Amino acid sequence: MFRNQYDTDVTTWSPAGRLFQVEYAMEAVKQGSAAIGLRSQSHVVLATVNKAASELSSHQKKVFKVDDHIGVAIAGLTADGRVLSRFLRNECINHSFVYESPLPVGRLVVQLADKAQVCTQRSWKRPYGVGLLVAGLDESGAHLYYNCPSGNYFEYQAFAIGSRSQAAKTYLERRFEAFNKHTRDELVKDALFAIKETLQGEKLTSSICTVAVVGVGEPFHVVDQRTIQEVIDSMEITDDAATEQVAVQEEDRSSEAAPMDI
Repeated sequence: MFRNQYDTDVTTWSPAGRLFQVEYAMEAVKQGSAAIGLRSQSHVVLATVNKAASELSSHQKKVFKVDDHIGVAIAGLTADGRVLSRFLRNECINHSFVYESPLPVGRLVVQLADKAQVCTQRSWKRPYGVGLLVAGLDESGAHLYYNCPSGNYFEYQAFAIGSRSQAAKTYLERRFEAFNKHTRDELVKDALFAIKETLQGEKLTSSICTVAVVGVGEPFHVVDQRTIQEVIDSMEITDDAATEQVAVQEEDRSSEAAPMDI
């Protein structure tokens, strides 16, 4: 996108009815490292790609704990993500102090959307350049929401945001109908498969991804790297076995089709 006379102010509409500053913020989300969320009836899994800006630096944290029953994964400007995760954390603390009960996930998401939308109607502000996948568990079950920089929010069964997320969405769209009955471990495995799709040939290891889980009887936490590497290793063994089986089947077909010598 290029600079024009309608993008100097977030409250200036173009003749086509567009707010360019909001579109720039949404573009920042598309260029951030990928983040993926999946949910079943009892669990929600978040997974992110860890990309370092340089070989000499560490990667930035993309998964944040908000409360024992809520966590977020971000794509876009990490600094904006930290500010918004701190806002979410304060809202949960205040609600727990006043009402002595956990804040419902849907209500928290609405508060976040309202905060983001205010930045699209003040000339001295800019939209937050970050998208958030909010995973949570409350009395109504497991939830996965996506909060957009424009102030929109949507609930999903599974979703992916960030760089190369379309490949992950294609994988999720093929399998999402089964997610509702998946176990926790099956969700983690599907999340890693979706992350693998975004890497486009790069080898998947536990060092370049982060996985977090929240569910019934399981507060929000980041899964340790050793466990993730074990799951990745089991995925590779399964892939190798499937490839070998396909090769054997093709060999059998070719032998059956070969003409007999008389």
